[in-house]
Amino acid sequence: MSSLPGPRFLNTVLLGGSTPEKLDAAAAAGFAQVELWREDVASSSVAEVHAILARTGLQLTDVQVLLDFDGASAATREGKRAEAMSLLALAKDLGAGTVLVPACTATVYVPDRVTDDLRWLCARAAERGLRIAYEGMAWSRLHSTLPSAWQQIEQVGAPNLDIVVDAFHLFAAGRTADDLRDVPVERIALVQLSDVLTQPLPGQVTTQARHHRCLPGDGLWPLETLIDALAAMGYSGPIGLEVFNDALKARDPRDVAREAMAALEAVLAD
Repeated sequence: MSSLPGPRFLNTVLLGGSTPEKLDAAAAAGFAQVELWREDVASSSVAEVHAILARTGLQLTDVQVLLDFDGASAATREGKRAEAMSLLALAKDLGAGTVLVPACTATVYVPDRVTDDLRWLCARAAERGLRIAYEGMAWSRLHSTLPSAWQQIEQVGAPNLDIVVDAFHLFAAGRTADDLRDVPVERIALVQLSDVLTQPLPGQVTTQARHHRCLPGDGLWPLETLIDALAAMGYSGPIGLEVFNDALKARDPRDVAREAMAALEAVLAD
């Protein structure tokens, strides 16, 4: 039995097919939750997603994704705030509790506005009973590591702003599980696992992240060190897979979801 008892989730980005096919495949494979993209809803409907969740018992880990929001330039700031309001409304309509927000990866951003932007977002989320899951990104010029992202969260000081632990962004940046040392376990929103066949080279990280991740255990990263660190902290929140892989996405989603669950349980049991 795994020492991490939290609900298992699957990010729908791994699966091909229609939104109903993705959700049915995840549920049939035994996942308790899914990370849902707004594109999944756009190609379906809120009502249809609601019906599938009710029928399958699946819950939503989070709704994704609000990109390049924090520190948005003057030219894009109002548009980003409108986008944020739309995504928060969608999350509320879907019955989700969390919206995922990566650290800004835009080449043009305003560092002095980052904290105010996140405070504004957290306030709007709190009005709707929502939480924000903030994620450092390996190629972000703003926050590329867990410690940096956590420091930003502390600076914002919002009780509904938590951190995402993503194995890809941890190990792709050459970091280790020691980065969790100063993060309170109760402030970890969720944990995303993936692996790689080759260590990303400078200039290739984004491409590998979006097209060539692999299932845990199929690659070379020491995922057990991250899992052991989380277990030692007493983490009991959602843990699952965020795997962007073009080849897997092209296959039958039912087969891929089954393989994904087997890979997840195997790496958690090691």
